[in-house]
Amino acid sequence: MHKQKIHRRILDKITEKLLTLSGALTSIIIVFISVFLFTEGIGLFNTPDIEEGYALYVNSENRIDNLSPEETKQIFDAEVTSWKAFGGEDVAINVFRLDAIFNFYSENELGENYELLPEKLGEVISREKGIIAFLPNEYAPQGLQVRKLETATVTLEDYFLGTDWIPTATPAPLFGVLPLVLGTLLVSFGAMIIALPLGLGVAIYLSELAGNRERKLMKPLVELLAGIPSVVYGFFGLVIVAPLVQKAFNLPVGETALTGSIILAIMALPTIISVAEDAMRNTPLGMREASLALGATKWQTIYKVVIPYAKSGISAAIVLGIGRAIGETMAVLMVTGNAAVMPTSFFESVRTIPATIAAELGEAPAGGAHYQALFLLGAILFVFTLIISVSAELISKKRHS
Repeated sequence: MHKQKIHRRILDKITEKLLTLSGALTSIIIVFISVFLFTEGIGLFNTPDIEEGYALYVNSENRIDNLSPEETKQIFDAEVTSWKAFGGEDVAINVFRLDAIFNFYSENELGENYELLPEKLGEVISREKGIIAFLPNEYAPQGLQVRKLETATVTLEDYFLGTDWIPTATPAPLFGVLPLVLGTLLVSFGAMIIALPLGLGVAIYLSELAGNRERKLMKPLVELLAGIPSVVYGFFGLVIVAPLVQKAFNLPVGETALTGSIILAIMALPTIISVAEDAMRNTPLGMREASLALGATKWQTIYKVVIPYAKSGISAAIVLGIGRAIGETMAVLMVTGNAAVMPTSFFESVRTIPATIAAELGEAPAGGAHYQALFLLGAILFVFTLIISVSAELISKKRHS
């Protein structure tokens, strides 16, 4: 008997140490992932705003010293055609790329191994007062009339307040995350508007109104929704919900923020229902009986006794539902249209942060500006989910008033 107690104590100690080690490892892994995200992403603000390995060159008579990424995009997209728009002379902008050199010189004139290419590029730029040339550094033009535009680095304002997400644009990629952040918040907000009334209604029914038979039937069905893979929800939204939204609102396409909100609402329902229902069922039976004994009706007891007592649990359910919506990737990727534009309504295509990471990370060169910008998106999403998780924890620990 004494040996059994000793063995039990040893086993308890081992179990305690294993659980402590497990908790410590989990904490270390979370910290490591957080540091990794921020370390990989923060390098973006040390990278030039012009594509790596290239530079912009102008005629030395041009008064412009530098251009922002947005201004560079306007020039190369032919949205602005005169240097006067940027404070220069009223001279037409002439965009020049490397392959245009063959319009001026033959291959023989450039040398057998293109050793004369820098000199010839300098001649072209010297002759054209309004030229702006996007050239690789290895063929940097030579000449007294050639000037290289100053290159800045990506700034915090460019990234967090920029309204254009075009990471593959040349010569100046644009990494404005504002459309992605607003798209994520819009879709999540729409999902909560739909899911909260439905989820709380079902939770009240299961906790207060349903009989044992109905509860035993509906509870597994609700939990089954949580086990369906997100790609299945996405396929359902793409095939069923998107055409219905398109037809109902007479839209050009059905892949919109509203479609994404509907799918996310369905996916968030199990979390909201389960947490809220458990909170309501934990209301002491004596409080219900006392309310009924004082003459309150069933409904008065629910919304004046049960719901106020369970408000912290209901609040936690709401916060966890929001976290479920914000972090969803595959379903949103399939049904929102993936348009990285500033959202103005629920009836337009949008793109969310998780969908952007999933769609673009495989194509981004490791260590490049695009790669770093995506890791910063992951850091932003991490901060969002951290705030939501901490809020849920604080709410769930709040004492009942």
